[in-house]
Amino acid sequence: MGIEENKLAVTAFLEAMNRGDTEALLDAYAEDGYLWTMGNTLISGKYDKVQIRAFADGVFEAFPEGLSFRVISMTAEEDRVAVEAVSDGEHSSGVNYNNHYHFLFTLRHGKVASLKEYLDTEKVTDVLCAGQRPA
Repeated sequence: MGIEENKLAVTAFLEAMNRGDTEALLDAYAEDGYLWTMGNTLISGKYDKVQIRAFADGVFEAFPEGLSFRVISMTAEEDRVAVEAVSDGEHSSGVNYNNHYHFLFTLRHGKVASLKEYLDTEKVTDVLCAGQRPA
């Protein structure tokens, strides 16, 4: 796949996130694809496709009115697409969740081979993890 096709695949992935469409997200991953959320929070770690389903469903359930992602910039080279984005949504606790991200996608044949997610981990801990930290 070329650079423009990779950018289109990432755009479709982000649109699926905005729709809360777990099936489309899973379909976007290669069979051996994974998500790696950086940091040391309760949701940090490396997730395979089976784990991504539960992870995505849990995140989408935590935002009954949806969680939207807005792309600030997108840069692509070879098999990688880098995205700077912000999210916004009302968490089920009633708290507004607004975070800043850097996503690094690596694609293979139009599918996500890896997604590394860098974000404000303090915001994750405060809102998504209700202030709880890993032991």
